[in-house]
Amino acid sequence: MNVGVYIHVPFCRFKCTYCDFNAYAGMRSLYEPYTRAVAREISARSTLQALRSTTIYLGGGTPSLLPLPMQAEILAACRASFDVSPDAEISLEANPGTLDAAYLEGLRALGVNRLSLGAQSAYQAELDFFKRGHSFADAVEAVKLARAAGFDNLSVDLIYGIPRQTMAMWQETIERALELAPNHVSMYCLTIEEHTTLALWVRRGQVPPPDDDLAADMALWADERLAAEDLTRYEISNWAKPGWQCRHNLIYWRNAPYFGLGAGAHSSFGGKRFWNVAHPREYIRLIEAGQSAVAGSEDIRRALEMGETMMLGLRLTEGVSFASFETRFGVKMTDVYSGELDELGEQGLVVVDEAGVRLMRRGWLLGNRVFGAFLPDESGCVGKRG
Repeated sequence: MNVGVYIHVPFCRFKCTYCDFNAYAGMRSLYEPYTRAVAREISARSTLQALRSTTIYLGGGTPSLLPLPMQAEILAACRASFDVSPDAEISLEANPGTLDAAYLEGLRALGVNRLSLGAQSAYQAELDFFKRGHSFADAVEAVKLARAAGFDNLSVDLIYGIPRQTMAMWQETIERALELAPNHVSMYCLTIEEHTTLALWVRRGQVPPPDDDLAADMALWADERLAAEDLTRYEISNWAKPGWQCRHNLIYWRNAPYFGLGAGAHSSFGGKRFWNVAHPREYIRLIEAGQSAVAGSEDIRRALEMGETMMLGLRLTEGVSFASFETRFGVKMTDVYSGELDELGEQGLVVVDEAGVRLMRRGWLLGNRVFGAFLPDESGCVGKRG
């Protein structure tokens, strides 16, 4: 069986003002014990050896903060415990300003072959607003060094819908990012998450809330501009040159099995979803004591699996095919979701043809309305019967 492997590295130099991820600043003393703990957790899963890992993704946090010997220890544990495919996609998230030539060359020597660079904006004022701790010039230099080190699979992350961001500013960020000639671009609309510094600023009136209409215009403009550079939208927030889609994230969107290792990491395998304790100190303590770091789990019942397959698959421009749904569940999609498909089609959010269902352009902007329609209700029932 093929699986994806996700390794969570919860450390950052700075906690960004918008970030609600499981990430912590100022914990450098934990890097080494955390690395040992992750390697031990991977090694403890001896049953994984029969599973083929087609992707490994080191995310965070800022994985590029870990020194090369620690990256080597984690990847060696993965290769010892999983049957890692010779052509596996091995991705690492990195922030500009955390990379130099020697480090990038070392990553390539370890087998890392995809770099996801958190550039976010070409405007220093926006980067300072987010407390990113780098400049766009750092991103330009990082791309130059990465290409020289042999990274031919390079993704750039950008954020739009930022308070006080104008369309002209966003267009400038896009143009500057395109000068980097990325193979892949991820663009995320800024959302105000609870318990973040940004949410506090908005509640206090220090910062205006994002302008949803302007953000929608930004997304539509960027989609057309990237398409002109042969960067095709394949998922709501992701664009890629032909053949350069993120293989690891496609595992999530196709609702396929994956393992998450590290503090707060989630897994989906064998009809269950399970997740680790969130705080790195507690995670290290449990692993060092020879205990499981799993904090909870849930059964993925059939109705939920169907709904999540629809919800995740509709994030992709390819949508969900009738054939793949019937092969997976043994029933026709239209027998389960006829009401939802009709209603969403009438609203101009999805298109249903002979192949399956996919979002229309309006659906890209109102995705949450579409996705929620397929999740089972509290009783576990799925589908509307007309």
